[in-house]
Amino acid sequence: MKNYNIGVEAALEVISGKWKALILCYVGVGINRNGQLLRKIPDISQKVLTEQLKQLVDDDILERVVIEEKPLHVEYLFTNYGEKLKTIMLELCNWGENHIEHNIKKGKDLAILTDKLFENH
Repeated sequence: MKNYNIGVEAALEVISGKWKALILCYVGVGINRNGQLLRKIPDISQKVLTEQLKQLVDDDILERVVIEEKPLHVEYLFTNYGEKLKTIMLELCNWGENHIEHNIKKGKDLAILTDKLFENH
């Protein structure tokens, strides 16, 4: 049994890693097919994307849904359990976009935001 000092440790364990937060933000705005995710996250490999999605499914955050139409395809959606995390992740994505803009305005950061999920701030 794992011991946590505070709940954020358990939360970070679920969303930690280089790609999970990006995957969750994209799925949260409706980019939920494997090919779409590969295009949006160009540095991720198919193998790693598959592993990360499987872990999120195993943690009951996302569900893998086979769409029985031609052509057959798979979508990833938040589970009922994962819906609360979806809200939190989308807020975190929105905050991050605002943070980049804030720092650029203050001359602190030369970061470039290449994919804006939220147009209205």
